[in-house]
Amino acid sequence: MPLSPPGPREHLHTRHITCEGFHRADGLWDIDAHLVDTKTYAFENRDRGVIPPGGPLHEMWLRLTVDDALVVREVEAVTDAGPFTVCPDITPAFKALAGLRIGPGWRAKVKELLGGVRGCTHLVELLTPVATVAFQTAWSKRRRDQAPRETAPAAERKPAHIDGCHALASTGPVVKRDFPKWYVGDPPRA
Repeated sequence: MPLSPPGPREHLHTRHITCEGFHRADGLWDIDAHLVDTKTYAFENRDRGVIPPGGPLHEMWLRLTVDDALVVREVEAVTDAGPFTVCPDITPAFKALAGLRIGPGWRAKVKELLGGVRGCTHLVELLTPVATVAFQTAWSKRRRDQAPRETAPAAERKPAHIDGCHALASTGPVVKRDFPKWYVGDPPRA
């Protein structure tokens, strides 16, 4: 269902973010991301001159290569367009992510390493959907390839995604139906 019809308005800005996950022949995973910001009007930029309507104010690329444990093995960051000529100079700093594991604490560690003047706001923001896509890519491939039975040790642990969102609340119908062992009962009535 789309959003409700809007009132009168003028379209001024568009941000496109694309993230794609790939399983490599060597067993590692590549997560590629691309961010493009455009305006619907021409405007003057002190470092670049006139940026035409639809011309990128920001255009950035990011690739994380991760292993099965979602540990970052390699990082590549590229800034093709930024509002300042110095914007591409920070991309090598993103190699600091090598060795980090995508999981709990990921955003805090990214901010610690690359927040503020140590990084680029737009590339740092891009690391949130990249982390999600890394998880979904590796998980979906493993799920597709695994046997239909769950191993005993995994069956004894509460799946990490339970209570991770509204739909997967341990008190909700999805957990009751799909993970009955971890269902804790109906939510309290308000």
